[in-house]
Amino acid sequence: MVSFIEIQKRLLPDLLTVMQKRYYILQYIKNMQPVGRRSLAVSLGLTERVLRSEVEFLKDQQLIHISNIGMTVTSIGEEVLESLSSVMREVTGINEMEQLLQKKLGISRVIIVAGDSDHSPWVKKELGLATANCMKSLLKGNNIIAVTGGTTMSSVAEALTPSIADGELLFVPARGGIGEDVKNQANTICSMMADHTSSKHRVLYAPDEVSEEVYKSISTDPRISEVLKLIRSANLLVHGIGEALTMANRRNTSKHDLEKIKNAEAVGEAFGYYFNEEGEVVHKVQTIGLRLEDLSSVPSIIAVAGGASKSKAIRAYFKEAPPSTILITDEGAAKKLI
Repeated sequence: MVSFIEIQKRLLPDLLTVMQKRYYILQYIKNMQPVGRRSLAVSLGLTERVLRSEVEFLKDQQLIHISNIGMTVTSIGEEVLESLSSVMREVTGINEMEQLLQKKLGISRVIIVAGDSDHSPWVKKELGLATANCMKSLLKGNNIIAVTGGTTMSSVAEALTPSIADGELLFVPARGGIGEDVKNQANTICSMMADHTSSKHRVLYAPDEVSEEVYKSISTDPRISEVLKLIRSANLLVHGIGEALTMANRRNTSKHDLEKIKNAEAVGEAFGYYFNEEGEVVHKVQTIGLRLEDLSSVPSIIAVAGGASKSKAIRAYFKEAPPSTILITDEGAAKKLI
């Protein structure tokens, strides 16, 4: 039987287009509030004239409030957003894309959020919320959660709340420090997640990339070996997927290795492994923390990565990733992958 949405698409396609546009405007305001009209227009790619009429409509419907500091979503607006969520997934074809991508990648589940995080900053917040909800469905009792660093993981941390689990949580960094931006390192993300969930965390005072000799030396340190043991006993891993050259530059990779990565046409990186488009490991760095071979022993894994620019990296990584992995991504990446 043809669904009501399908009938609307055939008879009133313009109605669905308008509804979709207003839904995205309302969603953006909620994620970025308070927000000004000009920045909203730029972010959504709309002219100020078009946006002005849409904003006036939303205001008249008591869905948003406009003040000197910007626009915010009202309680009625939040109810409308929540009610429209499942409808919009069908309208945009997200439900179908999830099923297609799950089969294409050969993994247990795919969760797609609307938008493209390459162009819309609010989409990373949606990725964070989707990941937080997914974590909540997986966490039962006491848990050790290993997490990597990065801006996407930071969005996940911001979305977490104390209600995420009914037992005790311990957050541990899945790897050592990387680059110079401390706020996006795994140690910092762990601290943020623990703070947002009123739980505990441990830190790993070690660099991300070391020589074999240094690795053997560091691993024998009682404090570090204790944290490494906790990391390897984690029952949930939440990690990102990086673009090869971006990650190589963050690691301050030597000129020799950088050329090797470029010549091998690496497109993705995870846990110190660089992959080409065929999913083959073309370069590997000695890292402190979880390694690719450790993932098979982790009961639950969530990989979070969005943006059309990450599609090659995601595809390459999932040629090697455990099939039990859950991918949380956005429309931008999903459309490219499909």
